[in-house]
Order: sequence, then structure tokens, then C-alpha cells
Amino acid sequence: MASSKPTNPEIDNGMECSSPESGAEDAVESSSPAPAPSSRFKGVVPQPNGRWGAQIYEKHSRVWLGTFADEESAARAYDVAALRFRGRDAVTNYQHPLAAEGASSSSTSELAFLADHSKAEIVDMLRKHTYADELRQGLRRGHGRAQPTPAWAREFLFEKAVTPSDVGKLNRLVVPKQHAEKHFPPTTAAATGSNGKGLLLNFEDGEGKVWRFRYSYWNSSQSYVLTKGWSRFVREKGLCAGDTVTFSRSAYVMNDTDEQLFIDYKQSNKNDEAADAATADENEAGHVAVKLFGVDIGGGGMGGSSGG
Repeated sequence: MASSKPTNPEIDNGMECSSPESGAEDAVESSSPAPAPSSRFKGVVPQPNGRWGAQIYEKHSRVWLGTFADEESAARAYDVAALRFRGRDAVTNYQHPLAAEGASSSSTSELAFLADHSKAEIVDMLRKHTYADELRQGLRRGHGRAQPTPAWAREFLFEKAVTPSDVGKLNRLVVPKQHAEKHFPPTTAAATGSNGKGLLLNFEDGEGKVWRFRYSYWNSSQSYVLTKGWSRFVREKGLCAGDTVTFSRSAYVMNDTDEQLFIDYKQSNKNDEAADAATADENEAGHVAVKLFGVDIGGGGMGGSSGG
């Protein structure tokens, strides 16, 4: 006789029915690996530290665009990269004026700015968070590529001969106290925020490129330092101990928002002398002398050769 009880499909399929206790355990187990939050924006991924990353794919390879404090900033970074990598018809998170019909002259200039920089340069600006500053400078000067501010528009502040530790593995430049307190913004708790990590300052170099450094006061050594971003500057400029780093600011400032800091460098004569010493010089016999520990191993300075 057929039973009137409703059929349990799980039992019919050979699945074992669990008890309430085991069901509770299953609920705990299933809830333990909480799914990672996802972003509503294209090209944006959450980071374990609560920040947001931006990325774009180029020929099936991921290009990392940096980390940002909020989703919106990461989404805008992706949009900039998408416009550079895929053109004005790229799919973006926000309706970008470059893609709209009847785009303004400033939008057209931004497109020219993007086109005049390589993909690697745009990615570097996004990672260092300097894209907006470099774009603003480029638009202000009427060029797609930002041109360096002329020397007459810069007011010299101070210079410093870098030490071995300044260009070493510590990733920091010690700023002389008297110059730091006179020319740079205060690094008080009120100015640096609750995290106490210092300020992010932008500097334009002699080629018009903008660099971002973290400026902090280290209580342990009681010194003012430029940290995050400094090692990249050292590598790109090829700085060595004894070279001089110069700092200046805008000579003509109408208000605080127009304040611009500049950084440049001068190589020391020691580097030139070292290069000259490393250059092989010609001896009287006309051969090139190659020396190792002061001994000519090129063959011309070795004894035993006959004059023919």
C-alpha cells in the first residue's frame, strides 16, 4: 500500500538525513569561511587590509594599478587605465567626458595627455597617486605631456649632499631639521591625522615628472625624513653618496592651493672622476690598457715582450 507521506527527495536520492545537532555543526562550518566582499566596480578588488585595489588586463596578463583608500578612487584609476589601454570607447565605471559626444576642450586635452604618455608611464602615475597632479600641470601649460617648470619660476629653498645611508637600503632621506621646519608643512598629530604616518607630499622634478614621498618625523632618531617613494627616485636618477639634492618651490604663488614643491639633483664631481678612472686609457704603445688591481692585464704592460 502506498504511503501518503510526502516524498523527501534527499532520502530518495540516497542522501543521508542529518540530525538537528549535525545541522547546526554544518551551519557553523559553512559560515566560517565567509566569502570575500566584492566590488560593484569593474577592475576593482578588495584587499585584506580594508583598502581597494585596481587592475586591468592586457593581452591576458594582469596589470596592477595600485591600492586606494576607497572603491571610488580605485574605480577612477581603472577608468583612466582603460581609456589609455583601450581608447575613448573603453567601458568605464563612470561616464567619462572623453567618451561623451561634444566633449569639452579640457577632456580632449586629457585624451591628448593620455595618448602622449606610454601605458607604463600612466600606470606609474596611478600607482604613485600622482596622475591628477601631472594631468593638471599638463593642462595648465597647454601640453599633452607635462613640461618642466622653468628655472625662473622656481624659488630655491635648500640643498643637501646625500649620504651613503640616504641612498642605501633604509629607503629614506633625512631632511635637515632647520630646513624641514622652515620650508615643509608641519608634521604634528593634527596635520598627519590619526594614523600618525605623516604627510604625502608631491614634488616635480627637473623633467616635469611628479614624485610623491611620505614626509614624517621619526621620534626614535628625532629626524625629519622622506620615505615612501624615495628609493624609486634614487634608482631612477642613479643617485650616489655625495650627489646633491635640491629643493625649491613656486616663485609665484597666488594662494595656498598653487603651492608647488620641486626636487632636482646634481651629480658630484667624484662620479665624473670615477667614470674617467674606469675608462680604459691608451698607453704609449697604442693599445688599450685594461687594469685589474693596478696591473695591466691587457698585455701591453707585461714584461718579456721583445721589440722585434
